[in-house]
Amino acid sequence: MPSTKARPRTDKKRGRPFDPSRRRFCHFCKEKIDEVDYKDFSALRRFISDRGKIKSPRVTGTCRRHQRQLATSIKRAREMALIPYVSEAKGIEKGGRRPR
Repeated sequence: MPSTKARPRTDKKRGRPFDPSRRRFCHFCKEKIDEVDYKDFSALRRFISDRGKIKSPRVTGTCRRHQRQLATSIKRAREMALIPYVSEAKGIEKGGRRPR
C-alpha cells in the first residue's frame, strides 16, 4: 500500500523542495540604480513579455517603487519608438484572423 504522506514538490533544476514564498529581489535595488532610464531599452526588454506586455512584479521581482518607474519608462520608450507596443504575431493570416 502506498504511503499517504505527501512529499513536498521539488525544484526540478536543483532538486530541493520548491518554496513558493521564496523572495525574488529587485534588480534595480540590487544594482543600486535610483532611476530607471527610458533610453536604456536593452535593459527594459528584460521586463517585457514576448507579446510586448509589461511583466508583473510577481514575475520579475521588482519592488513597488521601481515597478512604477519601470512602467513609466517602458511607456516613454514606446512613445519614442525605441521599443514596439506589440510584437509581430505569428500564425495570423491577412484579414486579422487566426487560421482554423
